[in-house]
Amino acid sequence: MSVRVLICDDHPVVRAGIVALLATADHIEVVGQAGGGEEIVRMAAEVPADLVLMDLQLGNAPGAVHGPEATRRIRAAAGAPHVLVLTNYDSDADVVAAVEAGAAGYLLKDAPPEELLAAVRRAAAGETALAPEVGSKLLARMRAPETSLSQRELEVLDAVAEGLANAQIAARLFVSTSTVKTHLVHIFEKLGARSRTDALAKARAAGLIRG
Repeated sequence: MSVRVLICDDHPVVRAGIVALLATADHIEVVGQAGGGEEIVRMAAEVPADLVLMDLQLGNAPGAVHGPEATRRIRAAAGAPHVLVLTNYDSDADVVAAVEAGAAGYLLKDAPPEELLAAVRRAAAGETALAPEVGSKLLARMRAPETSLSQRELEVLDAVAEGLANAQIAARLFVSTSTVKTHLVHIFEKLGARSRTDALAKARAAGLIRG
């Protein structure tokens, strides 16, 4: 039987390239394409599929549903397809967000074609399919849990890196400003940081957020 694949990427040229690559493989069939998170969540609920190839960053529109949240929503449904993340990003924050959301695999877009095709087949079968560098990052986090931040703390830190104030972070994450302050306190404690700037520098040095 063919592996039925849905593709989610906000760049049409990238989607076309993935479709062309998958078309060269036996027993892999692209059954749908989406350019955004909301669209792929709806499509996954309506179109029978075995796997979703999911990008992480899906546009810059306010309130856009990105890869981790779309993955979480898809995997929450009964009989949901597996999800394989295919992205340019390999920071700890991105990897953890995807894995915690339920992704079966995580691959970078510069992976060789044969590696992507093999990962598609493994992930569609429910097997783990991680790029070597991604697996190393997860192993390092398991070995040094004291430097690990929760998914919500990583989201707060990413927002801080964008220059958002506490009130803006609270609005983005649908929490109170006091909750944001609590997360920041925990972030500072875990990183041994004394300020936002110090926390960002140490988080980047540890690979917790993008450089």
